Amino acid sequence: MVRYFRSMLAFMVLFALITPEPAVAQQHTDMPETKSAAPYHPGLGELMTAFVQPRHIKLGLAGNEQNWRYATFELGELTEALDDIAELVPKHDNLPIPEMIASTVKQPMEALDAAIKAMDKAEYTKAYADLTASCNACHHRDSSADSLPFSRSGFPAAKMSPLI
Repeated sequence: MVRYFRSMLAFMVLFALITPEPAVAQQHTDMPETKSAAPYHPGLGELMTAFVQPRHIKLGLAGNEQNWRYATFELGELTEALDDIAELVPKHDNLPIPEMIASTVKQPMEALDAAIKAMDKAEYTKAYADLTASCNACHHRDSSADSLPFSRSGFPAAKMSPLI
């Protein structure tokens, strides 16, 4: 028994001697931090790309995998992101963003919510396609050259997360 404790003590001392100290592992640099005096105000494009697009993609993947719990979460996050954007960007190029969001995605998101609660993949697929079409309607709001040149349809092609 004493031999066992001596062996354990020797192992712990050896381990302590060969393990680098945290100060050695994380070297401090004397570089000054650069801070901007101006506040950062992301534009509509940055907000949509950073917060809406990933949620839309994850929502599609979750429903495609019939992961209803995760789809519920992502639908809530997408709703929250759109609500935040409507508050942060009330107008963009003289367009009323809160009204545009409400008029284009409210109904498809309600249909998605109902399909998720019913765990109905066919209804979910239709509602997700309707949501995507509604999103694309904003991107192609008119036929002029000012209309945004991107859109997508259907479900994302590949999983991006081990959760779904």
